[in-house]
Amino acid sequence: MSRPQISFEFFPPQNFEGAYRLWDTVNTLAPLNPRFMSVTYGAGGTTRTLTQEATRVLHKHTGCDVAAHLTCVDATRDETLNIARSYADTGVTGLVALRGDPPAESGTFRAHEDGFENTVELVGALADLDAFHLFVGAYPQTHPEAADAAQNIDWLKQKLDAGADEALTQFFFEAEDFLRFRDACAKAGITKPITPGILPIENWQGVKRFAKRCGATLPAWLEDAYAKAERDQRTDLLSIALCTELCSELVDEGVEALHFYTLNRPELTRDVCAALGIHPKVTLQHVA
Repeated sequence: MSRPQISFEFFPPQNFEGAYRLWDTVNTLAPLNPRFMSVTYGAGGTTRTLTQEATRVLHKHTGCDVAAHLTCVDATRDETLNIARSYADTGVTGLVALRGDPPAESGTFRAHEDGFENTVELVGALADLDAFHLFVGAYPQTHPEAADAAQNIDWLKQKLDAGADEALTQFFFEAEDFLRFRDACAKAGITKPITPGILPIENWQGVKRFAKRCGATLPAWLEDAYAKAERDQRTDLLSIALCTELCSELVDEGVEALHFYTLNRPELTRDVCAALGIHPKVTLQHVA
């Protein structure tokens, strides 16, 4: 099995404890030489400033490429593009362009009257800046707002045709979900890279809630597996084994890159990477 390229997603800290946890995660995973790190945007744009600060600090102090999430939520076109330009001015060369989640109390996305209507518009405007590698989201199990699988793939194609360079998928737990989606995308004429999103299961109950919000389907066998693992207090061992097996299946099917959703907890991601043959890049600086 060849070793895949890897990348990691983090979320910005909102307090001192969160900042410590983020830096512990970054310091654990950055030596694995990721292709890039991404920083999320809270629902309704609630972490906009925190995302900008975390992105700039990571870019300045880690030596890794960083991609900031940028959404259409609760901002004018000018405000959104000014954020993008400020990233470019500090040397950030990656953006993850998303529609974004509406505020929790709203539940429904409504475009700002002077903002971008959707991700296709946002991607087109960002592509015109000619300053970024642009990522967009993709949904192997179909976006919950899409009418069907065909519409789901067509929307992804529109985003890529508008100027995005690569898609990062929602998490899934069976390789066949991604492989079937990849084949359908190729059949629809999509030729740009689609990188699978990988979520090591840190907390099974939390993942179930997360999946429900995201519209992701969880296979029934996972429930049984985690019920037994929780009784035996072996959930971490199960998570590492299942995630490693999923990644190995994908790599065996020609997948060249994996994007890990870390939830700012590094241990499982680190251990899965080690099982895949990915180890810290050590230099004389680390041992002198």
